[in-house]
Amino acid sequence: MRLGDDALHALGASKFTDDPVPPADCLYLQPVLSTVAHGIIEQLDVSAAQDLAGVVRIFTAKDIPGSNQVGNVAADEVLLADKEVVYHGQPLALIAAESADIARQAADLVQVGYRALPAVFDAREADRLGLHIAPKRVFGCGDLDAAWPKCALVVKGTAASGAQEHMYLETQTAMAYPTENHGLKVISATQSPGMTQRIIARVLGLAMHQIEVDVLRLGGGFGGKEEQATPFAAMAALAAFKCQRPAKLTLRRGEDCIITGKRHPYVANFELGLDASGKILAYKVDFFQNAGAYADLSLAILERTLFHAGNSYYIPNMQVGAVSCRTHLPPNTAFRGFGGPQAMFVLESAIFEAARTMGVEASEIQRRNLLQAGQSFYYGMPVQHCQAESSWVQAESDFDWERRQQAITTFNAEHPLQKKAIAMMPVCFGISFTATFLNQADALVHVYADGSVSVSCGAVEMGQGVKTKIAKLTASTLGVAEHRVKIESTNTTRIANMSPTAASTGTDLNGQAVRIACLEIKRRLLKVAAGLLENTEIGDLDIVDERVYCLDKPTDIHWRKLITQAYLSRTALSAQAHYATPDVFFDRSVNKGHPFAYHVYGCASVEVTVDCLRGRYSIDRVAIVHDDGQPLDVKVDLGQIEGAVVQGLGWMTLEQVIYDADGRLLTDSLSAYKVPDLHFAPDIEVRFLDSADNPPGLLHSKAVGEPPLMYGIAAYFALVKAIQAFNPNWQADYHAPMTPERVLLALYAHQEPHA
Repeated sequence: MRLGDDALHALGASKFTDDPVPPADCLYLQPVLSTVAHGIIEQLDVSAAQDLAGVVRIFTAKDIPGSNQVGNVAADEVLLADKEVVYHGQPLALIAAESADIARQAADLVQVGYRALPAVFDAREADRLGLHIAPKRVFGCGDLDAAWPKCALVVKGTAASGAQEHMYLETQTAMAYPTENHGLKVISATQSPGMTQRIIARVLGLAMHQIEVDVLRLGGGFGGKEEQATPFAAMAALAAFKCQRPAKLTLRRGEDCIITGKRHPYVANFELGLDASGKILAYKVDFFQNAGAYADLSLAILERTLFHAGNSYYIPNMQVGAVSCRTHLPPNTAFRGFGGPQAMFVLESAIFEAARTMGVEASEIQRRNLLQAGQSFYYGMPVQHCQAESSWVQAESDFDWERRQQAITTFNAEHPLQKKAIAMMPVCFGISFTATFLNQADALVHVYADGSVSVSCGAVEMGQGVKTKIAKLTASTLGVAEHRVKIESTNTTRIANMSPTAASTGTDLNGQAVRIACLEIKRRLLKVAAGLLENTEIGDLDIVDERVYCLDKPTDIHWRKLITQAYLSRTALSAQAHYATPDVFFDRSVNKGHPFAYHVYGCASVEVTVDCLRGRYSIDRVAIVHDDGQPLDVKVDLGQIEGAVVQGLGWMTLEQVIYDADGRLLTDSLSAYKVPDLHFAPDIEVRFLDSADNPPGLLHSKAVGEPPLMYGIAAYFALVKAIQAFNPNWQADYHAPMTPERVLLALYAHQEPHA
């Protein structure tokens, strides 16, 4: 029996881009990287490298036959730097050699001379200098000027969140093969095969139909392979095209860390106004995004920040400003949450500061301001099918927050050198691409003469279980066993112009297209069945458990017989379908519209224990009520929730990206950059929201990839509360991550000396 994608993973039998044995004539590639963050290239001498035995060719910008341009959203990013270097680690040249070792040796022999230029690494400094990717954008609602005088309390402050390394298991890799008639087949570890195809065609000066991009699966992506896999696929394609030999590029871990961008660091100024009861009346925030050297996806991420600045709360008067600042770091890029987590952290910081000033728990303010049905988001979309309050109420009841807080209070009174705390985090996250045109997908479904089924769509499997869900959906729609269904690799010759697998839309969009195609084939099959049965209408028939049923009673027509009869009667057993998300739009001239198909809600509590002698801490427990609609696959969704939560906890606590004063990455390995491991991972209890439904979703389900990451934000505030239980004199600076070093310093900041 054929194994599903999940079983292949469990057995270690899944194949990835780097696994196939390269052909004997394969070239191995190595980029030559800049060693300064900003400068003019005055010399690029490749002669010594070219003379090394085994070096076949060295490519520079002048060898690119088409356009030296890999920028997608904005055409501002070169494949190989030709005049100016704008970040440390930027590719300058490409070595093609008979082995990877020779290519690396040759790269070290390339001599580069620079005229150094000033470099900027801080977003606020870039803003001061006018270094912007695009002009500032502002969303808003209500009347702030009229609201401030009505506030009993106004708090002001700043908040900042750091970068985050994707640290996928599989580094950036690609392999390209020349085909006949000046064509290429490219095997790429990309979340966006369609965009990779388009950029390669641009770089080589070819038509898109001459480029085939194929993706079997990724060893993790998290957004880091949405845009940033493209340059490496383009390098492999350039070498294969010019040399007419297969070419392969696989980055080592340190190279991957140095070259690629991270989650965007943000800094923000906030001002929050509340009435005496804790009702939020006004919120003003200005975000400064550190985009890095090129636009990449920064503007789309910034827009998502603008959309999620209010999180799960209703705030009648808001002004949300944001600007993307150009710095001399590698271009930062998509990361799970896509600008939403950075926005939510700032508002939660403002709420925490207001609670501190009022002398109440932050949860009181959070609970009082949750969104309600009938209200509207500040960007004009009505709040529909709202589950903000129901998620909170169920979490409060199921996990008995009051009892847990009492236990924490008792523990803290009895343990002078250990302190516990709990914090809550509601989440509201919109599902759709905010670029409306991306909300479309295609599918191609074949039923073969033996009854087996092949499905092609634009969804890229990267560990999130999209193939498992689509196989399950296909089987249930056609009424057959799941083992009959094969989900093919994601390929640009079968699916044209596909949107990236991102924004938690992979199953929603592609699953809808697959379902439409399956329903069309099923309609044709039932027409055949009606012809085999006397006096039968198609509406009376269905296919269940591989048998035709008539008026809910089984007939003698099983699946194989039905397929044989359909083939013999010349009935089409293939179908192509297109799906476009209905009713999504946004008018950027006024920043109003209906940008999302629906929202995902949920609520979590995070409990921590701090060792107040050493500064070490543990995340003890995360308890979640998550709004998942009607789940397509509960096990897949649980895995996604747990993984996202741990990734969010890591961003808030352990993971600290550090560059030196010259823009050189210091945290370029797993010995220098700490990610969550099994010892760090807490007890995670997930309960799905009772009686949840989602009419706009695929079979009433909801997307699950990104929203749970934001639950991890509560860890920061739980740590702050635990520190303050030991050292009441310390006040949070709302700067994440809260690493053990920062915890230790906070525990003893402003302490009175002991006698």
